[in-house]
Amino acid sequence: MMAGLLAGCQVRPLYGEASGTKERLAAVSVSEVGGRVGQEVRNQLIFLMAGGAGEPATAQYNVKISVSSSATSTEVENYDLTTRTNNNYDGPYPGRVVMSGQYVLTRISDGQILRSARRSVTAQVDLPQQEFAKIRATRDAENRAARELAEIIRTDIAATLGR
Repeated sequence: MMAGLLAGCQVRPLYGEASGTKERLAAVSVSEVGGRVGQEVRNQLIFLMAGGAGEPATAQYNVKISVSSSATSTEVENYDLTTRTNNNYDGPYPGRVVMSGQYVLTRISDGQILRSARRSVTAQVDLPQQEFAKIRATRDAENRAARELAEIIRTDIAATLGR
C-alpha cells in the first residue's frame, strides 16, 4: 500500500545530474538593472546561475529584475522618558535593511513567461554613532541582503526550470 502512495511522488533532486537544471540555469541571462543594490543582486545572480562562469553566450531564458531597498533605524533620543534624565547612550543602535526584488523569467524562443514573483529579505545591522561607520554598516547590510535575495531568486528559478 505504501509503495503505491510513493509511486506518485514527484520529489527528485533539484540539482541532480539527470534533471538538467544546472545546464538550464547556465542558459539564463540577467537583464541590466539600475542602482547600486540592483547591480549587486544582478552580479550575484549571474555568478550563482553559471557557477562563476559569467553570462551565457547564447541564452535560452531571460530574467528581468527590479530591486528596491530601504534602511530604517530605531535610534532613540538621548532623553529617557521613564526617568526623565539624559541617558547619554554612545553605543550602536539597531537598524535593518529591507530589500525587495521583483523578477520575471521568460523563455526567449517564444516569449512565454515561466515565472513572475516578488521576494523580500531583511538584514539586521548595528548602526554606530559615527557617520562614516553608519554609512559603511548600512552598505554592508545592503550587500548581505543582495546576496540573500539573489540566492532566493536563483532557487525559485531553479525550481521552475527543474520541472
